[in-house]
Amino acid sequence: MTYFEIKPGQQLQQYIKCYYVYESSSAVAFEDTVFPSGCMEIIFNLGTGNWQTQPDSAFITNPSIELWGQLNRPLPVRSIGRNTMLGVRFYPHAAASILPDKASLFNNQVIDYRDISGKSITTLQEQLQETRTWNKRIALLETWLLQQIEQAGKRLGKVAILNNLMYELRHQDVYETMETIATRYGISARYMQQLFLQYTGLTPKLYSQINRFQHSLRLVTNRNTSLTDIAYECGYADQSHFIKEFKAFTGTTPSGYSINNSPVTLATAQPAETSPVLV
Repeated sequence: MTYFEIKPGQQLQQYIKCYYVYESSSAVAFEDTVFPSGCMEIIFNLGTGNWQTQPDSAFITNPSIELWGQLNRPLPVRSIGRNTMLGVRFYPHAAASILPDKASLFNNQVIDYRDISGKSITTLQEQLQETRTWNKRIALLETWLLQQIEQAGKRLGKVAILNNLMYELRHQDVYETMETIATRYGISARYMQQLFLQYTGLTPKLYSQINRFQHSLRLVTNRNTSLTDIAYECGYADQSHFIKEFKAFTGTTPSGYSINNSPVTLATAQPAETSPVLV
């Protein structure tokens, strides 16, 4: 399995966290679980295999152009055949640029993006499949993304304040309330919640919880820090609170979690500060 990330061009860096490529080199099927990340994604399957998710009791085959809404619970996935996936991972506040409605309507869903987008996405998919170099694929993708952001116009009018609010929440004092943060920006806590649901699909509280969980996941994966220290560093009230929240987002306890049993997480956990040379 190969996974690598590609930095977006300068014009898109405030909207796109990264592009990524995931390729399964063999036709062996495997199952894994995807955890909440705080980011929405569009994924193009350019390979011959298929990718499945289990939103309820049974696995279903995903469309060739997937929109991943925000997750607030673990989602089982299955890879069958040789997959070549090109993903766009949006910053939480930027999802509104590619959605016709508020982001919260897509939570815990993987849908066919063609159902809510125009014909341009189908044309882009065809161009990506016809193109064999990653440089050209990314260029095609960025042209399309810039068009979507330009068309979004007023829908992105509150991005700046939302970005500032998210920064505040990531660095929030444990004793500071949502009301205090909202007041600092001249808005009410209720309006702050509406902004978050509209643009990110998450409430401010859930955004903070997922951000804290992702921090704890990196520390748990490292295995060099005790659970008590992780709970303290990540701002949990105590170890039991940390374990409860970790299990809600992963389906397992911190002590029972092993990255070695998670092919997708194992691949994506590799250092990705620089992207490989694209060919």
